[in-house]
Amino acid sequence: MKYGMIAGNGRFPILALETARRAGDEVVVVAIKEEASPEIEPLASVCYWVSLGELSRLIEICKENGVTEIMMCGQVKHAKIFSSIKPDWRLFKLLAALPRKNTDSLIGGVARVLADEGINLVDSTTLLKPLLAAEGVLTKRKPTSEEKSDIDYGRRIAHALASVDIGQSIAISDRACVAVEAMEGTDAMLRRAAGLVNGASLTLVKASARRRHLLFDVPVIGACTIPVLLETGTTAVAIDAGRTLLLDRDEMLAKANEGRIAIVGVKATEPADGSVR
Repeated sequence: MKYGMIAGNGRFPILALETARRAGDEVVVVAIKEEASPEIEPLASVCYWVSLGELSRLIEICKENGVTEIMMCGQVKHAKIFSSIKPDWRLFKLLAALPRKNTDSLIGGVARVLADEGINLVDSTTLLKPLLAAEGVLTKRKPTSEEKSDIDYGRRIAHALASVDIGQSIAISDRACVAVEAMEGTDAMLRRAAGLVNGASLTLVKASARRRHLLFDVPVIGACTIPVLLETGTTAVAIDAGRTLLLDRDEMLAKANEGRIAIVGVKATEPADGSVR
């Protein structure tokens, strides 16, 4: 099977490429210069490096290599999307026509441009289905009753915020919303929250259910997440089961268990709107 991949930062694209290689799948990688790791190149069938904003070049690469299905793997920091892009003519035209300048609107617009060229954006987790979080408690320690209350409260807030595309994560402490993720990312949000609670513990709630698809912006936690949780006094994490990737799962859960962090996969509620905006 031949796939295309738009590769951002983190372990997500590396693990996806390792899985594809074991399965004998061919992956043509378009790596984002500002984000992707050099580790990607030897794992790809062929690798092209492009800058943010080079939409026309992305389309050219897909057509040159016969790619009709492409997935987005790895993070592109939201702030960079809007501060670092030097758009080519095609992306400039798209940006000018967007009704909203949020991530959903931008990537949804890119998906439509690609579809018009015969290139379909496919599920980001296509190569990593086994790494999606299961439902239930994933660590040795279960959430305490207080943490469970924070999770229940936090999920109601997270789903309300998701409807207006304001990040995926929130920090809760004692049934109060301490911080909401925006463009700064989850780690920065947790550090900001820790500075506000004066040593009190935090609960992290990540929600993905604002849309039915997993084409982009898939929630991810991994081994590199655990040191930030420990640093910020985050003792419990709730994620959407079946919609959140656990990267380096065994190492991540071992570190969580060592740090007495409770991680739970919660059944995701059905999103009201499945469109790619």
